[in-house]
Amino acid sequence: MAYRAWEVALGAVVMAAAIVFVVFALRSTGTVLTQSDSYDLHASFRSAEGVRPGTEVRLGGVKIGSVTALTLDPQSFRAQLTVAIQQGLALPLDSTIQVASEGILGGTFVEILPGGDFDNLQPGDSFQDTQSAVSLITLLLRAFTGSDASEVAQ
Repeated sequence: MAYRAWEVALGAVVMAAAIVFVVFALRSTGTVLTQSDSYDLHASFRSAEGVRPGTEVRLGGVKIGSVTALTLDPQSFRAQLTVAIQQGLALPLDSTIQVASEGILGGTFVEILPGGDFDNLQPGDSFQDTQSAVSLITLLLRAFTGSDASEVAQ
């Protein structure tokens, strides 16, 4: 079966467009196909609402890592987060990690606020100071009714 020249050319154009699309998608989402040098840190949250594996971890508004795992501790009922932080970045031992929002309609990210300790977190360490996600619904209920969602549910 012989292909006509225009069929081959059309196939090449479609393949080139697909490659351009994949490269654009990878660059715009910050996805890396190679294993980067990073180390894991852990944190325990009362609520990690909006966080999932792949969520950005930022310091000073700059992406320094991502969430690699999110599980529920069956004993404490707290969300256990594992974050991969880029190698070479030393975070003080008393740093705070919090779940933050980009705005009312924005996405969720994890933010690290560096402390002032002279000792640094080591790979595998856990953050001691965590701040959970703030529920927008709860805030709105408090603002407009003076109560929160737990009182309304009863």
